[in-house]
Amino acid sequence: MRNNRIVGAFAGIAIAALALTGCNSGTPDNPGGDASGEAQGDALWEVATDVSLEGSPTYDRMVERDGVIIGVKNDQPGLGYQDAATNERTGFDIDIARWIAASLGFDEDQITYETIPSANREQAIVNGDIDYYVGTYSITDKRKEQIDFAGPYFLTGQGLLVAADNDDITGPDDLAGKIVCSVTGSTPLQRIREEYSPGDTVEYDTYSQCIEQLLSGSVDAITTDEAILAGYVAQQPDELKIAGEPFSEERYGVGLEKGDTVLLDHINSLFTDGGDVWTALFEEHLAPAGIDGEQPAVD
Repeated sequence: MRNNRIVGAFAGIAIAALALTGCNSGTPDNPGGDASGEAQGDALWEVATDVSLEGSPTYDRMVERDGVIIGVKNDQPGLGYQDAATNERTGFDIDIARWIAASLGFDEDQITYETIPSANREQAIVNGDIDYYVGTYSITDKRKEQIDFAGPYFLTGQGLLVAADNDDITGPDDLAGKIVCSVTGSTPLQRIREEYSPGDTVEYDTYSQCIEQLLSGSVDAITTDEAILAGYVAQQPDELKIAGEPFSEERYGVGLEKGDTVLLDHINSLFTDGGDVWTALFEEHLAPAGIDGEQPAVD
């Protein structure tokens, strides 16, 4: 019943989620903007002016190049998706990334998106190839050895995706002898290997590659966060379904250069003060899918 609710409601947004442009004026003292959350026309926020983040090397690089480079995903409907025909990027994570950029004083035309595979995220941040990363990026102690995280800004849980006619798998305890697919460098792949006993695991750079393997019958299941899986079910409800209930808690954060506490504090203040914006984005992109959630407190 839950899966049908997810599919039916998510179908309208999975392919063409709203691309919003800004609601608050966002100032350095109040980056979350006006707590009223009232939209100004079609905008959810305005691009901030007179921003000053003294002591943030990341922000200094943005100002010097007159633009922001954001690492994202491009194959996760409802979260981080890029239309192959138009190249338009949509989704909850994409709009979180845009909201942050606006609070730092950057218009949409000053944003460069870089699609970074999961396995390369930390290195891209460490190398300075991107200014921050927003893309279903689970906060873990191991990752925090190399980078910092703002947030969390969303909570979800790991799940399983199977063929619609598969009645053998109803949860992770049914994976004995089964082949499970996930992406290289992901937390779900590590957990399924360490805590459960699949017959085998295979890994790719993107989840869309795992989808191809599942539809061809080469793998029995895909594992990642349920919020991601719901988007794929919405695209192909006759071929795919979510099996069972979530079996972990994943806390999505914004990946940042380690030690840039000024930028981290700015983004955390944006999330804390901008609850109405967060709610509007959640209601637009994720709530229609039947996904429950409320804005988490930042660390």
